[in-house]
Amino acid sequence: MPAGYTSTAAASHGAAISACVLVGSFGLFLVQKPAILSRSAATGGPGRWTSSDSDEHTLDRILMDASMPDNTVILTTMNEAWAAPDSVLDLFLESFRIGEGTRHLLNHLVIISLDRGAFSRCTALHSHCFPLITEGVDFSREAYFMTPGYLKMMWRRIDFLRSVLAMGYNFVFTDADVMWFRDPFPNFHPDADFQIACDHFSGGAEDTRNVPNGGFSFVRSNERSMEFYNFWYSSRNTYPGLHDQDVLSRIKNSSFIRNGGIKMRFLDTDLFGGFCEPSRNLSRVCTMHANCCLGLSSKLNDLRLLLEDWKRYSSLPERLKPLSPPSWSVPQNCSIKSLFHDEDESDFLDEEEEEEEEEEEDHYYSI
Repeated sequence: MPAGYTSTAAASHGAAISACVLVGSFGLFLVQKPAILSRSAATGGPGRWTSSDSDEHTLDRILMDASMPDNTVILTTMNEAWAAPDSVLDLFLESFRIGEGTRHLLNHLVIISLDRGAFSRCTALHSHCFPLITEGVDFSREAYFMTPGYLKMMWRRIDFLRSVLAMGYNFVFTDADVMWFRDPFPNFHPDADFQIACDHFSGGAEDTRNVPNGGFSFVRSNERSMEFYNFWYSSRNTYPGLHDQDVLSRIKNSSFIRNGGIKMRFLDTDLFGGFCEPSRNLSRVCTMHANCCLGLSSKLNDLRLLLEDWKRYSSLPERLKPLSPPSWSVPQNCSIKSLFHDEDESDFLDEEEEEEEEEEEDHYYSI
């Protein structure tokens, strides 16, 4: 822990927590219990967005109901654009149902709804839904990459996740455009506080040259991880105009991280792949992320193809699976080449690039 950094930490499992104060060299932070919908607003009846500790949809209760025996939950965030019928939410839930050993994980999934439309659709499809609001901000529409609305949504997510840690819960955070094909838990690093998927994996789990992607992570609740999330959240002021992923790329080598003792690990794209760097082998893949993709229509097209690839693979007799093509038919519309304006893709994988070029590429990878 850095010198001069102290914390008053967190609640045990199931205890209602209204605030946790963390004091450090970078200032004072108040992690508040997130605002929720009143019942009338949540169900679409009369009323406005309000905060109510007595509401049946309190975060404490939902996390307790969804948690595994070790206090681990799976979390995703959802707005109305992604929750609409035949959109991302339907594909996300389908992946759990058709994956190998993943259906039961739906019992531990909490969908964090960022607007009333998303919450209404969630409650029609799933057991664990929590309505999270940000007063004066409309998150219901598609958030285009790096617009002010997109940045607010990303940082609201980090703010929320640090409150979950403060309540004593470990979590897997997954973007809803991450398809789950196998149970990831056997492939997580057993000794890590914070482990995160990558847009590009260099080959070493501790190599900070890996390009992290905030759309999939596993975090254990402890003092180190809570301090890390508060440092990460505070760093948005150091790097204004950047989203959480770009900021993480800038702070991963900071003295705070090195001296804080947090055990950070990067997940291999062969197991936790994406359109930036697809998993090479369907016989090993756990998750695939529709990253490096601009636009909801392109994302939906390629996610549907991804699920069809998996269904074809899964339908094969076991003796034929090793003989099946070891790759995917995607990305198709989500071509990484379009992001780089037809530049040579190998350029951004060159380990001899200048640091300035690497930072620029991190920006592209984060889509």
